[in-house]
Amino acid sequence: MDERSLAALGLAEAPHNRPLSYPGAWPRESGLLDGDRLLPLDRLVHPDRTPVLAVGSNACPGQLRHKMDGFGITSPIPMVKVRVTGIGVGVSAHVSRLGYVSASPFDAPGAVRELFLTWLDAEQLAVVDASEGVPLPNGNFRRAWLPSPDVGFVLENGETLPGAYVYVNRRGVLHNGTPEPRSHPGQRPLIAELLLGSARLRELFGVTPEEFCARARADVRLCERGTRLFAEEKLVTASGLERYVGRPQPLSPPMC
Repeated sequence: MDERSLAALGLAEAPHNRPLSYPGAWPRESGLLDGDRLLPLDRLVHPDRTPVLAVGSNACPGQLRHKMDGFGITSPIPMVKVRVTGIGVGVSAHVSRLGYVSASPFDAPGAVRELFLTWLDAEQLAVVDASEGVPLPNGNFRRAWLPSPDVGFVLENGETLPGAYVYVNRRGVLHNGTPEPRSHPGQRPLIAELLLGSARLRELFGVTPEEFCARARADVRLCERGTRLFAEEKLVTASGLERYVGRPQPLSPPMC
């Protein structure tokens, strides 16, 4: 087996096909997603492409490949590890028609974590935007530019970026019982906790994570009911990133 293949690296599985695996396996290091292989990168910054921060399954090569394959796009995608300051990874306030409850960023001043930047060309960006519902008036996410120094972006070589795009959930994120957003613990423990805490959610989706995923994947209207239930049970709070949505986007942000 090719040692650089996604299968050999344990990165081939897409949460699209197995929702309880969400957010999927992430690479251990930066790389170039080229077909079904993850190759070494010759550089970390790609000024001719758009940097988009991945906080969920968009950092999973198998998921990215699945999205691109659906549109016949085979061009490579640079995936660059980045140390981000000021962002937490929370829980989207909607039930996905793919059968999971996805991750969504929230404002977390001072928090530091390693995430991935996907550097997308125009065609790839259109595909990912569409997958997140950006073009739709009631889509789940909106793409927003997070500028430095509000949010810090430091690459593996110490280079800093002036900002990056991220997908902000238009409905907000789930909270942890206080006004603060809750962190996304992974799909299985998240769904188990949500079902345990809500009898109405159990009535809709069953009592186990497996039942939840199976029912959600089979019924878009059920997903919509689950999304409304989050709000009705007052489980939702703002991400704190809403202020960045709709701001003028930089035409050609300088690289530092």
